[in-house]
Order: sequence, then C-alpha cells, then structure tokens
Amino acid sequence: MSFINLVEPLAEEIKTRAGEFEKQGYVSQDIVRKLAEQGLYRLCNEEAYGGLSGTAEDYAQLTEYVATLDGSTAWVLFIGITSALSYMNLPTEEVNVVFKEQTDITAGVFAPMGRAFPDQKDGVKGYRLSGRWQWGSGIRNSTFISAGGFVVDLDGRIQKTPQGLPDQRMFLLDVKDVDVLDTWHVSGLKGTGSTDFQTKDLFVSESRAFTLFSKHTPDTPVHRFPAFGFLAIGIAAVALGLAKASLDELTDIAIAKTPQGSRKPLAMRSSTQIRMALATAKYRAARSLMYEEIRKIWSEAETSSELSVEARRDLRLALTYTVMQCVEVVTEMYTLAGGSSVYETSPLQRYFRDIHVAQQHMMVGEMTLELTGRLFLDVETDTSQL
Repeated sequence: MSFINLVEPLAEEIKTRAGEFEKQGYVSQDIVRKLAEQGLYRLCNEEAYGGLSGTAEDYAQLTEYVATLDGSTAWVLFIGITSALSYMNLPTEEVNVVFKEQTDITAGVFAPMGRAFPDQKDGVKGYRLSGRWQWGSGIRNSTFISAGGFVVDLDGRIQKTPQGLPDQRMFLLDVKDVDVLDTWHVSGLKGTGSTDFQTKDLFVSESRAFTLFSKHTPDTPVHRFPAFGFLAIGIAAVALGLAKASLDELTDIAIAKTPQGSRKPLAMRSSTQIRMALATAKYRAARSLMYEEIRKIWSEAETSSELSVEARRDLRLALTYTVMQCVEVVTEMYTLAGGSSVYETSPLQRYFRDIHVAQQHMMVGEMTLELTGRLFLDVETDTSQL
C-alpha cells in the first residue's frame, strides 16, 4: 500500500504555504495536525499505537513525496516518524502515555548534550537533567521530545555501564517543561524550527530514561533495522524530493523562458538539453541505488535478528551518495535557470538553500564515506555508527 494518497489532498496547500512556514520558522500546526490525524507521524509504528505498520520503503517514499512539496514539512515529518519509533524503547506504561492521543507529535535529539545525576522526587527514582541541545527539529509542533545525555555523579563524572561504556541515555520530556530558545536563524530548511532547547535540574523519572537498544521493542523488521540508517533514509529522501522538484521547476522555466541575447527558448538550447539529461540520469541512478539497498536490508531484517555489517555499510553509503548527487542536481537546475532562480518568488532558490543545509547533517557527511571506505578496504573499523 502506498501512503502517499493520504497526503495528496493536502499537496497543493503544503506547496502553496511553504513560504509561510519559512517566514515564521516552523510548519504551521494545522498542517502538522492534519498529517498526524492520518497516522503519518506514526507511519512505522504498530497499529496498536495508532501507527500504520509501514516499512522502511514506505517511509522513504512518503518523505520523498512530501519533500517535492516542501522540504521543511518533509523534514519535520521524518523526524516525527523516527522519534516515534525510538520511543518504543520506553517501558510499556510510558509508551501508552506517549501514544494515547493520535495528534500528539514526537521529536528527538540523539546527541548526548545533557548531564543527568540520579535523584528522587516524592519517592520516585529518576534523574535531574540539565543541558542545551541543538537541532530540535519539529519541537514547536511536538508534545514530547527526547534528549540525549550522560548519567553523571554529583561531581560531574560520567558513569559507566556494567559493560564499561559511558552510561548514555535518552530522556523523554514534555515539551512544555523545556525552554525553547529562539536560535533558528539559518539559510535553509527554515520551516523546520530546528531551534535550541534547554533544561536545568529538570526531574525525569527513571521510567522515562531509555536507550535506543533496549529490549522493550517488538521483534519486528522495523525494530531490527539500524537506527542510524533509518534516520539517514529520511535525509536522503528529502534530498531526492528536492531534486525532483528542481527538475520539474526547471522544465517549466525552460519552456517559457528565452534568455537575454538568444532567440531560442531555454528548452531549445542544446546545452540545456544535455545538462538536463545528465542531471535526470544522476537523480534516477541515485534513487535506484537508494531503494535497492533499502529493499535488500529490509529483506534481511525480515529473516534475521542481527543484520550483517555489509548490509548496513551498503545502506549508509547509498544514502550518503544519494544526498551528494541530489545536491549536484539541484545546484545544476538553480544555475541553468539563470537570474530567474535568485528571486524569492522562485522555488529554486529555496530548494538550493534547503538541500545545502540537509547536506550538512552528520548522518550523511564525509565521516560516513570514511567509515564505509574503511570497511571496503578491510581496515579494522568501529561499526557502532552503522
């Protein structure tokens, strides 16, 4: 089943209002609510929790389609989908609280920027959490947000797990209990509202402190899927959507525009035709590779509880490569349009800015190429980031 048809009635409105989202710095709540009412923010969660039991490919296709309408709307949607999945690592009683209302949106920041020391409140064990987190995408639309941090003692020393590793947790927070800061003044993806937020000595019960690798999640393919790979799919899908939108926009411009000093419409120039052909091939090749690797690793997840390093490696490489190729496609379309693309009324300038911000995400950065390259060369490698 394709879940794109659940978005199609909103397509024109999302596309038309993209400038509104960008100007105010977040996607308007009425649009987010309409998407949530369709269950799309819980696309990959089980039906028992208001989800649609979607696959990784469903998630990629949905995100890609929404990104053709607006990159920021697609970004906050995939953040909601991925964080909703991560919340399944909570104890059952907390999962029931988070997913009680269909329109309660989730968000999350994995980076361990917080410090939490054990404490009690009214006889309840928990932690006092302090920290400041960047990249709080979708926080202005959310009811709950998770924030990464280390458990420390009163002297600030990071505690160790029984395995001798730093005790890193995710902490489930009510958005109303955190300070949302006004820091999201950026070049692209402005409508994501990915602003900083902070807490100071906020009590978080022990039941709301979890790891991404707990034993609470159901034993299903989506929960066997590598968490970082799943996050990176969202970024690559946004990039694909922006590339497709830029190709379509340039086609419309090229038919109507005759460049200064030329008698031929832009579409009739051989240089335009060649560059358009190469850009389309680049987009299609990257897209094919991405979906091929998603299908391969999903097939493995359906039959195995432990995914091979090779499958995780190939997925991450494909996703990073997809983003890199899409950046080139969007840049080419922006350049081909000439002076038309620099005006605020042109969607191309927004696609250009959005994709260059998306490219900066560490999940699809140069570090991924180094990591996967080491594996191809049989060099000893820490694969925990796969």
